[in-house]
Amino acid sequence: MNKGKLIIISGPSGAGKGTVLAEVFKRKKDLKYSVSATTRLPRPGEVDGLQYFFITKEQFEEKIRRGEMLEYAVYCDNYYGTPSDFVELQRMQGLDVVLEIEPCGAMQVMEKCKDALSIFILPPSMEELERRLCGRGTESEAVVAARIGKARSEMEQKDRYGYTVVNDDVIRAAEEIIKIIDK
Repeated sequence: MNKGKLIIISGPSGAGKGTVLAEVFKRKKDLKYSVSATTRLPRPGEVDGLQYFFITKEQFEEKIRRGEMLEYAVYCDNYYGTPSDFVELQRMQGLDVVLEIEPCGAMQVMEKCKDALSIFILPPSMEELERRLCGRGTESEAVVAARIGKARSEMEQKDRYGYTVVNDDVIRAAEEIIKIIDK
């Protein structure tokens, strides 16, 4: 059995990673989504174990100490990371695993997993990114401002990825990602 691909989907907050990936998964049923762990509180409608594993800071730090995270980062005062055992088990079974992670974590995975396929999703413009972040209505103005500042620096890393996809149209972006995966 061939080892499955490790596919990194990354980009700044508000680029539409989750929306584009939902479309990719609708069209390509043979992908496995890797659920990340986080210490942030769930947003309305989020379910533990589906969008994220919601754990405490202490639990997350224990996983780091035990080497149980493929990658992790602190973003807006919360930990985010990928449990390594789940990813490797899926890949060993021949499944292609998708990681939806921030650029800091993506760099860690690319360093550890030289065979990872990396795709950076960009918003069509900074104006659109700001509109998307403000339109969520789930975070304070200070958090939105921090996310916008972080997004600017993250977008400077796009050239470190194998591929860049602009999310100016969800369907088109999803189709482009599927073509990249299927190469």
